[in-house]
Amino acid sequence: MIKAAQTDIALALTQWRTWLLLAWKDIRLRYRRSQLGPFWITLSMGITIYTMGYLYSKLFAVNLAQYFPLLAAGMLTWALISTLIIESTNAFIEGDQYLKQMSLPFSTFILRILARNFIIFFHNIIVIVPIIIYFHLAVNWHTLLVIPGLLIIAANAYSYGLLIAMLGARYRDVTQIITSFIQVAFFLTPVMWSPYSLSPSHQFIVRDNPLAHFISLVRQPLLGHTPSNLTYLITVGLAVIGFLLALVFLSKQRKRIIYWL
Repeated sequence: MIKAAQTDIALALTQWRTWLLLAWKDIRLRYRRSQLGPFWITLSMGITIYTMGYLYSKLFAVNLAQYFPLLAAGMLTWALISTLIIESTNAFIEGDQYLKQMSLPFSTFILRILARNFIIFFHNIIVIVPIIIYFHLAVNWHTLLVIPGLLIIAANAYSYGLLIAMLGARYRDVTQIITSFIQVAFFLTPVMWSPYSLSPSHQFIVRDNPLAHFISLVRQPLLGHTPSNLTYLITVGLAVIGFLLALVFLSKQRKRIIYWL
């Protein structure tokens, strides 16, 4: 049983042209007949970050040079993570026309979600470039840690995406539940606020929040710092656990998924 799930995952990884083409097709269809195409998301993200950065720095009475980069890096990373989670719930439902007519690995449709959102993320990341230049942020070898950080996020998104997609196909209310959860988690995660603004007695809100560690994987390198060892330990550990769970559940449920669509 486990071998069938391993074959599904391995086959999907080798068929990279398929899920990459599907991801690119999704983006093109979403912005068909638009002059800016996916850069509309980038423009919207830029307006949001620049407006919120100025406004909230005044509301929170914090230094603009410190708050602006923190917010920009946090918002960019949160947009990637939250969208990956929410869209994974409909991964198999979106691909039902392919699954019912063609023999494709189920993992293909998780990789489609990953590819689509990472393409958009790399469009959006140009929003932080003017902030780096204007505020003279350090660009050093720590910045390169963005790459392993994104790989760890991708590994987790892939593993838990499979689990969420199976739940979403079986129970259609899962999408609404997870969307509501993400909305609440946004305020409990240090996206708009600094994790160091909490008192020592309330640091558990950040320390015990996995989403805060995933944000740190990308935000800290973008700000010229190294994520903590605890962050790497938690995020890599979650990736391993998620992959093992995905293998078990995919092996047990893969024959039933098509009947849930």
